[in-house]
Amino acid sequence: METTVEFLRRLGVSTSSDGRRRWPDAVKARIVAETLLPGATVNAVARKYDVRANHVSSWRRMAKDGELVLPVLGKEAAFAPLVVFDSPPAPPPSEVDALSPAIEIVAGEMLIKLDGTTPAARVAQIVRALGETA
Repeated sequence: METTVEFLRRLGVSTSSDGRRRWPDAVKARIVAETLLPGATVNAVARKYDVRANHVSSWRRMAKDGELVLPVLGKEAAFAPLVVFDSPPAPPPSEVDALSPAIEIVAGEMLIKLDGTTPAARVAQIVRALGETA
């Protein structure tokens, strides 16, 4: 049976001559991820890795702050289907009104109302044309 030092060394933890340990971020992240599994406690996981529970709690805080990227434990990776279109599909007519409000261009006393789905390039052409006639 391997000793704690051998176990930790196998994980990548280095131990100095005075007993201090250097925990790589990947090992910290794995330990934190184990504390998030159902039924796990910080104290139990800390005992498993022979580390103080307050260290594990501080690593959890690091993960919460985005300083550690946690691996996914206990679940297999799954992929979502990908559908690629040459151009985005047109939304149903009932959604067009909600997604694209009408465009109104005011030039002097003139009011031009465009459908919300009018391409931006066409709107720019109209605005340029109005500028040339002013």
